[in-house]
Amino acid sequence: MGVAERKTRERADREHRITAAARLIAEREGWSAVTIRRLADEIEYSQPVVYSHFENRDAIVTAVALEGFGELAKALRKAAQRSSDRAKAIENVAIAYLAFARQHPALYEAMFTLPTILRFADADTRPELKDGFAALASVVAPSRSDVEVATETFWAALHGLAELERSGRIRKSARDQRIALVVRGLLDS
Repeated sequence: MGVAERKTRERADREHRITAAARLIAEREGWSAVTIRRLADEIEYSQPVVYSHFENRDAIVTAVALEGFGELAKALRKAAQRSSDRAKAIENVAIAYLAFARQHPALYEAMFTLPTILRFADADTRPELKDGFAALASVVAPSRSDVEVATETFWAALHGLAELERSGRIRKSARDQRIALVVRGLLDS
């Protein structure tokens, strides 16, 4: 392995350590506890080293959010593949989406709530975001002519449910009924 390859690998490893530390701190204490100083202490590097990888804290949150979109897309694709029945596949994806949001609250917050430079539905939308959308669209697409609108609506419904569940503003006991209603809405075309 050449020197350039080793340096590239080491840089990627440091970036991963920074984002992993940010996620860990955020999950334990919230995003307000994630600072450049705290990250530098956590990974045992100086603040200038952290800044050499990320311009600022928002750039770190964005990197974490991008990781999250990759993980979410993977979870949704896996859920979709568990059934060849369209209604069941949509239900599986909805359940997986809500479970992801519930199991990774700080990550989900970075993906959708915190200010980042990520933009959806633009020509320059990042591939990780497009992948998440495609995972949702894969179960929406069959027999729909309005795939993009239907997928955006599905996503909006799931996101709204996730946020309302997270904040405790809707009954957890009615989750299955809400999912069934969303699925029926997508099937009625």
